[in-house]
Order: sequence, then C-alpha cells, then structure tokens
Amino acid sequence: MQTNFTSEQLEDPGVALSEKILRSCVHCGFCTATCPTYVTLGNELDSPRGRIYLIKDMLENNRAADEKTVTHIDRCLSCLACMTTCPSGVNYMHLVDNARVHIEKTYKRPFFNRLTRNVLAAVLPYPNRFKMSLYLARLGRPFAPLLKAIPPLKSFGAMLELAPNKVAPPSAFALPATHAPEEEKRGRVAILSGCAQPILKPGINEATIKLLNRIGVEVVVPEGEGCCGALVHHMGREEQALDDARRNVDVWNREVEHGGLDAIIITASGCGTTIKDYGHMLRLDPDYADKAKRVSALAMDITEYLASIEMPEPTIKPNLVVAYHSACSMQHGQKITEAPKTLLKAAGFEVRNPAEGHLCCGSAGTYNIMQPEISAQLKARKVKNIEATNADIIATGNIGCITQISTATNIPLLHTIELLNWAYGGGKPSEAPDPKPVQNMSEQRTSLSDLVAQASM
Repeated sequence: MQTNFTSEQLEDPGVALSEKILRSCVHCGFCTATCPTYVTLGNELDSPRGRIYLIKDMLENNRAADEKTVTHIDRCLSCLACMTTCPSGVNYMHLVDNARVHIEKTYKRPFFNRLTRNVLAAVLPYPNRFKMSLYLARLGRPFAPLLKAIPPLKSFGAMLELAPNKVAPPSAFALPATHAPEEEKRGRVAILSGCAQPILKPGINEATIKLLNRIGVEVVVPEGEGCCGALVHHMGREEQALDDARRNVDVWNREVEHGGLDAIIITASGCGTTIKDYGHMLRLDPDYADKAKRVSALAMDITEYLASIEMPEPTIKPNLVVAYHSACSMQHGQKITEAPKTLLKAAGFEVRNPAEGHLCCGSAGTYNIMQPEISAQLKARKVKNIEATNADIIATGNIGCITQISTATNIPLLHTIELLNWAYGGGKPSEAPDPKPVQNMSEQRTSLSDLVAQASM
C-alpha cells in the first residue's frame, strides 16, 4: 500500500511503525474471509482491509478520529484471525493498537460510552473491586433487560447478564507463595495470578499449581504482580497499560535474579498474548526494553510448557469426548494450535474440532459488554458448531471464552488444565461428567511422544 506520510510525521515512533505496517498490505482481501465482524455484518469497513484504509486516512492526514472511524475500529474484536490468514505478514495487531491510542487521545466519546469504559478500567483489573462488583451485579440482574433496551445503557445490561450467579470462594493458591514440588525438583516457574480469573474461576490456577507440583515443578506466585494490562491496552490507554507491564516486568525479573525461572506460566491466553508482546510495548523505554524482552521470552501458556517437558503416565482414563475451543488469543495471538489437543489426547480424551474454529466466540476481553449485539451473534454461531460435535465436555484456555460460551450451552465447560490435572492424579472437577468405561479393553493409549511426533510430520 502506498503511503504519503511527511518526514515530520515519521519522527513519531508510533506513526513510523504504522506506516511500515500499512506499506506491507497489498489489498488482497484474504483477511475478509476469516474476519468475524465482516462475516457477520458484510460491511467492508468492518473487515481488516476496510479498517486499514480508515486508519491510513486518519493517521496520514494527521486528523482527530471521527465517529465513523471510531465505530468501525470499536467493532474490531482484535481476534487476530486476519494475521493468521494474511499472506503478506501485515501486523494488524500493532496497527490497530496504535489506532486506538490515537482515538483515545483525539476523540471525545459520548457520555455513557466514556462512563462504561471508565467503570471497566477502574474495576476489572483489580480483583477486590471486581469481586465486590459481582456481588452488586446479583442485585441488579433483574434490571438487565430494561437496561439493554435503552441504547446508551445496553452495555450495563450486558454486564449484569454476564455476572455469575455465585461468586467462587477465594483460593489460597492465589496468594503470594512458593509451592514446593512433591517429588524431586525438575524446574521452577512463576505463575500469573491475573485479575478476573482468580475471582471468576480460582480453580484454574489451583489445578495448574497442583499438577506442576506433582510432576516436580516448583511454582512461585510472586508478591506484587497484577493485571497484565490487556484490558486498558485494548482501550488505547497506553500509559496505564505500560505501567501495568512495568510493574510485572519488575516482579518477574526479581524472581529470575533471585531463584531463576524456566518459564512464566500463563493460564489465560488473552493475558499471554499481551505479556508476550511486552518486549514490543516497552521497546522505547531504555530502563525496561531489555527486561521486558526477557519476560516475553519466558512467557508460556501452561499447555505450551507441559508440551515442552516429559509428562508421566496419566493415572486415569476419562474416556470422554472433548470439543476443543481454541481461543483466538491462543491460536491467532500466540500461534498455539496443537499442544492443548495433543495433551488432551495423551491424557485419554477424544478431541473433536468444532467447525469454523477460527471464528471468535464474541468474548474478546470486554467486547461482549461493549458490543453486545455482535457478540451475541458470534456466541450463537460458536455454540451451534460446538454442540454439533456431540461432545461430553468443552475445553478451552481462556477465562473470557469460558464465561461467554457457558451462558449459552448446557455442555460442561472447563479449562484445559483442569482436565489434565484430573487425568494426572488431581481431583475430578465438579462440572465434569463421570468417566466412561473403555469399550475395547485392549485399546492402547497413544503416548504423548507418539502424538507429538505425529503432529510434527
């Protein structure tokens, strides 16, 4: 794509990066076929290619964002399916991130839109505030349909509908501590506690720590870490996101220097995509650039880490059919596609892939709150494809997807690590169905090493 930025404009690092990304786009349109909003709405401006033109026009002319541009950028889920499809390597993620920063600096949103975004930014990244908000949401849930019927308040209605009926009891595994392995130590990792996940489903990290301890891995929950910054990052609140990143970089580098780390384990794939991008986000900060690169290099999804080490034999064979939902931040953001399924198969589950697995479920951080109509259409499409697999259970690697999909299906939905922990000696998750008897007793379990070898062929 030809661009016409001035030399003065290109002195801005964000503009210079955007110009480089824009020039790599060749207008081919392959991205439109896999873009959830284009597939749903059929509007060229709601495709990556259309948004790229809007961003180019806005940045090249050095003008403030207008309502039209903001509308279509806001409808982007940042699912990054376009980056998986793009044959030219267009880094749409960094381009739309830069556009959102420009929007945040130059566009004054309507009052209720500003209010909603301010509430989300002030509550979701802080576990105690988020927990209190869930208790309040239970009182307000009867008013959700009324609020959704009033356009300026529809996001508040969506918030109330998404809130769980019960708030999970706190887990001691979310507190700063070092969890020693149960057998000879074979590694040491830190784990991200996160912000929303330990409140919505504390059992995810608990299962992770217990499984890692059983196979000889020491797990440290560091003092002082917090939200990864993804939520405010996707809102264009650059400085707030960078402050979150710096705090975590400091915490994890302290652990590297004092005890060493083999990896920083992340169990929410949306957080993983952001943390793996810390090196880019902080590239211009001379005090943090190198430290952030170190953190990004150590960051691993839990399934990515387990696939990199030798696993023992599972202690039970659940013999259940699992529909694996690959979160967008997992398959498109981190390019992790086979490891979760390989691990589940090796643990005794039959894994089935739902149709249109590349399409987003509509969660996308706070998208199901800010864009409830589009999100609902994507959720219905996703659930229809999942239920067509006739699976006993759904597995995924992102708390947002768990929250979104579970509101529309009766199939139990668990994090992949909860199923793996069960198969490798942990307790059975309360939501999981009972194991099925093996029909063919002579059937031999395919070893993890065999499956990894098959996947690499």
